[in-house]
Amino acid sequence: MSVQKADVVIVGGGVMGSATAFFLRRRGQTVILLERDQIGQYASGVNFGNVRRQGRFLGQLALANRSWALWKRLPELIGDDLEFIPSGHMRVCYCDDEIAELEAYAAAPEAEQLDLKIYRGAELRQRFGFLGPNVKGGSYAPHDGHANPRLAAPAFARAALRLGAQIEERTEVAEVGKIGADFQITTTDGRQFQAAQLLITAGAWGQKLSAQFGEPVPLDTHGPQMAVTEPVPYALPTVIGVYTKIPEEVIYFRQIPRGNIVIGGGYRSKPDMLNRRAYVEPRSILNQISQMRRLLPGVGNLNIIRVWSGIEGYLPDSLPVMGASGTVDGLYYAFGFCGHGFQLGPGVGDVMAELLATGSTSTPIAPFSITRFALAAQRSQAS
Repeated sequence: MSVQKADVVIVGGGVMGSATAFFLRRRGQTVILLERDQIGQYASGVNFGNVRRQGRFLGQLALANRSWALWKRLPELIGDDLEFIPSGHMRVCYCDDEIAELEAYAAAPEAEQLDLKIYRGAELRQRFGFLGPNVKGGSYAPHDGHANPRLAAPAFARAALRLGAQIEERTEVAEVGKIGADFQITTTDGRQFQAAQLLITAGAWGQKLSAQFGEPVPLDTHGPQMAVTEPVPYALPTVIGVYTKIPEEVIYFRQIPRGNIVIGGGYRSKPDMLNRRAYVEPRSILNQISQMRRLLPGVGNLNIIRVWSGIEGYLPDSLPVMGASGTVDGLYYAFGFCGHGFQLGPGVGDVMAELLATGSTSTPIAPFSITRFALAAQRSQAS
């Protein structure tokens, strides 16, 4: 059987891998993308759909800003409408002392482009009168919004295909290694692929591949809990989420123009990684209903018409693995986005394509290096 060759092989067909394939083709690189199941099937296609920058780690805002600039150019960039609406994003809190934390975040130099405005008291009630009486204040991001996650990865994959990328679905990697200057990838059906550069964008399975190259990471997996209501008249364009340190209070919602309210947050489930299945926790849905009544009185009588989950990868510091390998030349990673990678997707693809094609990137990504885990392990052993 002949070996199929490209400049870059990407393992993992979520929004990160699909977007990188697209941007690599725009830079003239040949690309083969391998996806074990279907493009966007796991975290990329089942998340809440938040396109938000506020609330992120401040060191991640440069990447988020780069991605936001790309979101604004959709669908002209990829020829598809991802239903992106820059509707605004409101981050509310139930405690007065948390308002000061929101104010400190808004005042940080890194957050300047977000144009955040803090609301409290009478001004809060005038602007967001539908919020429950327990809400003490909030931070409003006028440029943030939401999009349809089911559309994103497939749209980038189609755009990459039109530019000449090779995309192989239902293609599971059995073995991967580096022989000489090139990476050799063998699939479970016996096909072989070869490239000078390898990018691992395998989401919750990324650490299994990184460990094969001597770079294990402490990645854990969780299933987000999502629900959607019956349609009601469209009246809530702003995405709203609760800023809290109490896990069961975490709730966020958005209403789409068709009228349905999409809800996320609360308790997460533990996926079955062997069978690649995630489950909805009944207690999470009940908690979501309870928290929604607190946040948005009047929704308690709406019917939930669908619930779902997915498989997401989380790291202890809530930051992704992104950038070059610390041990193998030509090896790169972009996985483990800890449940908040959807907004970053286009920017990650653009940055990784730039890094793969040129050896550097204009957007700082050093805090996301996989080498931080090896350094942490060394420090732990030394102590």
